[in-house]
Amino acid sequence: MDVHLSSQQQTVLLARHLADMVRQGDCLALQGEMGAGKSTFARALIRHMAGDEALEVPSPTFALVQPYETKAGTVFHYDLWRLSGPDELYELSWDDACESIMLVEWPDHAEDMLPAGALHLTFAQGTSEEARLVTLHGWPEERLKALSSFSEGRRG
Repeated sequence: MDVHLSSQQQTVLLARHLADMVRQGDCLALQGEMGAGKSTFARALIRHMAGDEALEVPSPTFALVQPYETKAGTVFHYDLWRLSGPDELYELSWDDACESIMLVEWPDHAEDMLPAGALHLTFAQGTSEEARLVTLHGWPEERLKALSSFSEGRRG
């Protein structure tokens, strides 16, 4: 499924919509080049889940993982860009995170350790400077249908 976003605000709205859908055991795998909108999406999702739009959500680039307590449970935000290999995941509460909610930037660095059934979101540059194309796959069709309503509701 492709979702066309014309602005950073629409990226935030998509994140909020997904925040209302995720549940314990879900993994959102965020892919895309640097500057594609992964961190904007992750911050908006975490803030919405925490019920605190002013919550400081730094990029976990150097810490590699940052946990957040939210109304839906613990959210583990990973940035695996600097990871040397998937063996290092064991030192980053990966097993505990797989039972919680995970946001994983640069998921290809986890190789086959990424949980089965992850929702993959690939962010790409759109037709304007702020526009993005987000391709989503990995969830069963019935879960993706709720995202169709988000996409259709913004047309026109």
